[in-house]
Order: sequence, then structure tokens, then C-alpha cells
Amino acid sequence: MSATFQSAFAAGLFGTTPAPAGLMAWNTPTPERRYGVYRNNVTASLTAALASRFPAAENIVGPDFFRAMARAFIAAHPPSSPVLLAYGDDLPDFVAGFAPARELAYLPDVMRLEIARGRAYHAADISPLDPAALAAIDPARLGALVFTPHPALSVLSSPYPVVTIWAMNAGERPLAPIDVRQSEHALIARPHLAVEVIELSPGGAVFFHRLAAGATLASAAESAMSGHADFDLSDNLAVLLRSGAFAAISQDKTDEDPDHA
Repeated sequence: MSATFQSAFAAGLFGTTPAPAGLMAWNTPTPERRYGVYRNNVTASLTAALASRFPAAENIVGPDFFRAMARAFIAAHPPSSPVLLAYGDDLPDFVAGFAPARELAYLPDVMRLEIARGRAYHAADISPLDPAALAAIDPARLGALVFTPHPALSVLSSPYPVVTIWAMNAGERPLAPIDVRQSEHALIARPHLAVEVIELSPGGAVFFHRLAAGATLASAAESAMSGHADFDLSDNLAVLLRSGAFAAISQDKTDEDPDHA
């Protein structure tokens, strides 16, 4: 079987083009019909895979709408790998430009939260930071600490109440009226077996974003406080240790305290 025919066969599975020329089947005079069945099965399987990754999003729009949206996505973005674990990572961006979902402006961020939860679930098993390790640090050197993110860590900031919407559609909270103009921020972590979604304050989101990017504790706290006067460092340090969001600590290499050389 030539590479050209294989390419045509594969390309036809994700669109509405006719079956590739030269298609044959040993047990039917109409291989095009068999090809159509196979194409439908492929699309149905990929749609099911997407639904399994985005159950809250499917619950928001309903199975029929989600199925139609998934089919449009599959036609435009066929999988590039036989491993479907990451298939759909670009679905939120697709949905952001999907005209029938225009009124659900929060939907892409709900999907991004679901992606973060999936990544956390499959992240490497690494022990989270032991609170005792932080307690053992000289208080004078705490500001120069750099935190190594746990592989499961993600921080998501949204102009919409993404945590609340996800939780209501994932069965984590009862349905209730919400203000879709309210921004929310989420820390996603898996310190042990269960994935956790923790709502952060705006300043807390800045703090965790900066720490995850490699900023020192002092620099991250300063960034959080500069734009959010109500930022509470003690509360956010408690979240840091309780959530298992980080795996290790080290001293910033620019720290040149001669008493701790």
C-alpha cells in the first residue's frame, strides 16, 4: 500500500471527501459503504474520547451540542498521535472561536480547568514538600527561597467564575445562580491520590503564578501585594503547604548572606 494511498485514506476519515480511489474490499462490491462505516466509527470513538476528557463541558452544553462541536473539532484537528491522552488540548482554543458557543464565553476556561485536572491526575508521583523542611529554614533566609513545582501543579486565572461553574457541573457543588462577570482563580494539584481544585484569591493567584515561574518567595509575595492590598502571605503559605503544590525548596543562588555561606 503506497504512502499516497495511506495519506488519502487517513485524510478521508476526518472529512466528507469520497473514499480514496483504488479502495477495495474482499467481501463487498461497495467498499465505499464500508469505508463510510469505518469513518463514522472513528469519529464516534474520538468524540467519546473528548467527552471523557471534558465531562463538565459536556454537561454544560448537553450531549447533542457537545457531539456536534466535537465533530467539527475532529474534522479540523484530527489526532496526530495514536496516543489520545492529550488529544483535545487545543479544544478550548477551538471552542473560543466556535460561533454556536459564542454566548458561553466561559466554556473554554472550564475546559482548560478540566485539562489541568487531567494532567494533574497523570502527573509523575513525587512526594510533596514536607512542611518541616520549610520550618527548618532560618527566618532570615525565607525570602530567598525558590520552590520547585510539583509535576501536578497548574494555576488557572479566568475572568469568569470558572471554579464555581466547573464544580456545579462536575457534581462538586449544588446548582445555584452565579454572576458570570466574577473572575475566579484556581490552583490544581494532586498531593497524593486525589486531584484537588482550590480557589485562590486574586493576589494568591499572582503569588502562585510567580512561585511556579521560579520567583523567590519574597519576589512572589511582593508581586502579589503590589496589586492586591488584601493579600495575606500567611494564609497563602498555608495553602502552599496543604495543597502539595510544590515538591522541594532551594536557596536563590544570588543570596550572598556571608553568615550562611
